[in-house]
Amino acid sequence: MEKVGLVLQGGGMRGVYTSGVLDFFMEKDLYFSYTIAVSAGACNAIAYTAKQRGLGKKICMNYMTDTNCMGVKTLLTKGSIIEMDLVFDKIPNRLKLLDFDTINTQDEKLIITATDCCTGAPIYIEKDKCEDIITAVKASSSVPFLTKTVEFKELNLLDGGISDPIPIKKSIEDGNIKNVVVLTSEDGYNQKPFKMKWLANKIYPQYKDLVCSILECHRTHNDSMDYIKELEKDGKTFVIRPSKYLKLKTFDRNSKRIEALYSLGYEDTKNKYNELLSWLKH
Repeated sequence: MEKVGLVLQGGGMRGVYTSGVLDFFMEKDLYFSYTIAVSAGACNAIAYTAKQRGLGKKICMNYMTDTNCMGVKTLLTKGSIIEMDLVFDKIPNRLKLLDFDTINTQDEKLIITATDCCTGAPIYIEKDKCEDIITAVKASSSVPFLTKTVEFKELNLLDGGISDPIPIKKSIEDGNIKNVVVLTSEDGYNQKPFKMKWLANKIYPQYKDLVCSILECHRTHNDSMDYIKELEKDGKTFVIRPSKYLKLKTFDRNSKRIEALYSLGYEDTKNKYNELLSWLKH
């Protein structure tokens, strides 16, 4: 599908909504020539590129609900709220749950968004120009304060959601006239400012520009949302987002709530599918 980009927002465990969306796409054999993703969206993008329907949900339900994988215990023992070695090494490599052969042979462009700690600016990592896409996804998913920075090609990286939480402008810059945008928050959501500048300076004293980006993150997010709404009015974007609010925290391990948000993503996409096909044709 030429000149149509797929943009995937993050959102921690709320990214299971995107798993439902992409599983429906895969069921219909709907793929895009360009995907750009952030954080949890990047994790889902890998499963989508691998054409492994159900993998995103499986990881959320079978692993992320475990206190040994995510939670305060992991934060205290590993220095990260998520057991990063399990998620980004054992699951894809040792357990071989990810189909790297399919990923590596896909012609579709996949771009992972992370944040450069030194500059506070977004960095865009393209699958076909990267020897270790999983480390790129790990960097994109590394939440500030709660996970460690990730070294990648002599750079120290963190969550792409800090600097470019919904990289719609990058997709447009790369030539996509239209974009399908998958969001993980309901309509009307606005991100609130991070008010603990002292903590950011204490944790990242060597990264002044990163601290600035963290403090501006809410404005970057909300401006992106406003921009997407304008594009939607002009018919240049097709937005899929939760049709109703379902309580699920960023690091929630409640399997019933996870299942409910996944199902909402699947059903919302199913209900909008004919409208999406019509939009794609025009």
